[in-house]
Formats: sequence, structure tokens, C-alpha cells
Amino acid sequence: MEFKDRKKETKEIQEVLNSDKFEFLVLYGRRRVGKTELILNSIKKKKAIYYFSVGEKNLERFYETCKGFDKEIEKLRMDFEVIIDYLKDKIDVLVIDEFQEMIKEDKNILNIFQALIDTKLKNSKLKLIFLGSSVSMINSKVLSYQSPLYGRKTNSMKLKPINFFDMHEFFPDKTMQELVEIYGFADGIPFYLIKIDSPLWGFIQKEVSEEKGFLKDEVNFLMKYEFEDTSTYKLILEAIANGKNKLGEIKDFIKVKRTDLGPYLQNLIDVDFIKREVPITENLKSRDGRYCLKDNFLNFWFKYIYPNLSSIESKAFDVSFIKDNYSEYLGRIFEKVCEEFTIKNDFFKFNRVGRWWYKDKEIDVIALNDSKKEILFGECKWKEKVNALEILKDLEEKSQFVDWNLGKRKESFAVFAKSFSKKVNEFNGKKVYCFDLEDFERG
Repeated sequence: MEFKDRKKETKEIQEVLNSDKFEFLVLYGRRRVGKTELILNSIKKKKAIYYFSVGEKNLERFYETCKGFDKEIEKLRMDFEVIIDYLKDKIDVLVIDEFQEMIKEDKNILNIFQALIDTKLKNSKLKLIFLGSSVSMINSKVLSYQSPLYGRKTNSMKLKPINFFDMHEFFPDKTMQELVEIYGFADGIPFYLIKIDSPLWGFIQKEVSEEKGFLKDEVNFLMKYEFEDTSTYKLILEAIANGKNKLGEIKDFIKVKRTDLGPYLQNLIDVDFIKREVPITENLKSRDGRYCLKDNFLNFWFKYIYPNLSSIESKAFDVSFIKDNYSEYLGRIFEKVCEEFTIKNDFFKFNRVGRWWYKDKEIDVIALNDSKKEILFGECKWKEKVNALEILKDLEEKSQFVDWNLGKRKESFAVFAKSFSKKVNEFNGKKVYCFDLEDFERG
């Protein structure tokens, strides 16, 4: 598979690999985000052993993998410490993928690697790399203070989906509008981006029509590694995908007691499926928190695929059902793109960007510079020929409800749209920025 992006991450990994001392890197993130491809691309010029952990007999499988590298290992006792001690000066890199599977099989593996690092590896030049897709387990069993491995890692990296404005690496011939449409389906998750081998709607129709299409079973695949009973979790994710973002709304949708929801929501947060957002001007404990899905693919799947699995299975589903509703769906996706544009733009000097809401009032994008007391209020419209002046009147009215350095702040406004019928650069004495898809393209 062609490796298309991750220049920054590749550089950081190369710095680890080129170190002249022992390194222990933990690389983790949701499944399909490209951890394995990133590491394999990074180590291809190194003398390396790569082992993919499974649910059982990992010692035996690891032993066989290492014998494939060095036949002399046949003479050694089948023991992790013995094998790795033998290899530490013969290879540059040891990669153990899906390390959480080793932990599930035998929790003592953590103590084994602690002893290995402390007594055998710390004075070597070996580069030990753990990959993990169970974000919660890597955090709690490998990185946490309670872990036997605490303090041993020299580097850790949580791999995230690629940024929207790097998607041109995958689709250099697509327009900005087409990229937003693809982003609404695949987010910046390389596994899904690489699969899109034709125009988006033809690709989705093909996937829901084929017996072996990945779309039907993909989320089941993701969830089975995290949860034993997935039914309640799926209902919660479906509720959130359909705009039920508050605790009470989710409870009403799935018909369970509010007090029963807490552990489920926390587990979904732990595995990086959802996040809890608060208005950007509030602290994290704000009672105005809302839940949202962490990536666009999950959002797309639970909004359009999960409720229609029966018609998909019976081959009665037509992609026009999604296409006819997609522009409305992309409204929130476009807000995420605009947030990223605001963060990315060099002429903006804001240290925080996010959403804001209070009772029935919402502002799509607010950017803050806490030290200079500067605030940008932004509205996003996934529409053509937007009249910025009409948007600004409502936006200024809502801005007065934002309780942040009132009377002491410097205000400006931004309107984001597909295109404008009229752009403006000033409103009631305040600076206005109007950005359309052509500006995104140039940016």
C-alpha cells in the first residue's frame, strides 16, 4: 500500500529509531487509524522483528516469528525474557502490535517486560515499540501510574486521524466540496480513505450492495474488541448520531434509567468513540456538557447504515436515501472543517477554538486569545451564495450572551460558506472575515 502522509509523525519516529540508546515507544490510537502502516513504513530500512499479538498462545507464536529471523533461537528456551535478551544486540527494532492482546492473555506480561527493560534492555540500543488499538487498555495498563511499566517508556504517541487539509494527499484531483463530502463519510482515517476508489456515491452504493462490502460489518468489528455486549452501546451511539447529545435525551432514546448510563458513556469515552464537549468558555465540569461522536465515520455509520441494515441485507437500499439528506448532515461536518481552518491559519493567533451554546443560542465557532482578550465569533453555512450581512446581524446578537471578558475584549467576526453572494469586511466597526471554499483551497 502506498504511504501517503504522516510526515510529522514519521519524523518523530525516525528520531526515536536513530537514537543511540534504548528507546521504548508506545504508539496507540483507534483501529484503522494507520498505526501499523506508519511503523512498517518507518522501520523498512532497519533490522526489525514485527509481531502481531493475538488472543492466545502468544509466547509460542512469538517464538516461531523470531525463529524465522534467526534459526539459532531454536536452541533457546521458549521464554520471552530469554528470547528478547538474545535478540537485543542482533536487531535494531522489536515491534509488538496489538499489545493489549498479550495483556488479555496474561497480565503478568507487564511484569515480564518491566523486568526485561530494567535488567536487560535499558543499557542496550534496542528500540522496543508497542502498538495498541484499545485506547482504554493502553492508557490504564501501560501508561498509567499503576502500571508496572510506568516510567519505562521513553516516548508515547496517540495517533489521530489525519487533518482535513491534508486530505489532498489522498485525493489530489478532488475539489474542496468533494473533499468535505468524503470527510463526512471517512473522517481522516486512512483505512477508509484508501478504500474510496471511485466517486463517493458510487463507492458507497457498491459497498452496501456487495456481500463482502466492509460497511455492513465494520463497526461490529471495531466494537467486538472493546465490549462483550454491544447492544446498549450501539443504541447510545445511534442516539448521539441523531442529535441526542444531552444525557436526558440519550436516556429517553434508549429507554434506560439515567443512572444506568454513566458507565456506558465513560466506557465509550475511554475507547475514543465519543467525547463530552462543553461550551468553550466553560470549565470541563460544566453542567452544560453534550456528548458527540469522536469521528465522522462512526457518525455516518450510525446515522445512515445501522438503522438500514435490514434493507441493505435485502438489497433494497439505495444510496440516494443518503445523498438526498447529505447536505444537511454536512452542516456539522463543515463546522469541524472551519474550526480546523481557524486553528491552521497563521494570521489568526488564538489559543483555543471550539463551539459555544447557552439555552437556545449556539455559535458554531468561537476562537479565543486569553492573553490578549481577543475573541472571534464564527458562523458556518454549508450553502451557496450566502449573504454575509444577514448572518452577521444574528451573530452579533448572540455574541452578547457570551460571558467572557465582557466590556474588556476585542471582538471580530467570521462567516464560512460554500460561496457568497456578498462578502463584507466590517460590521458595526468590527473586523469581519468571509471565507468560502475557494479560500480554503488557497489556504
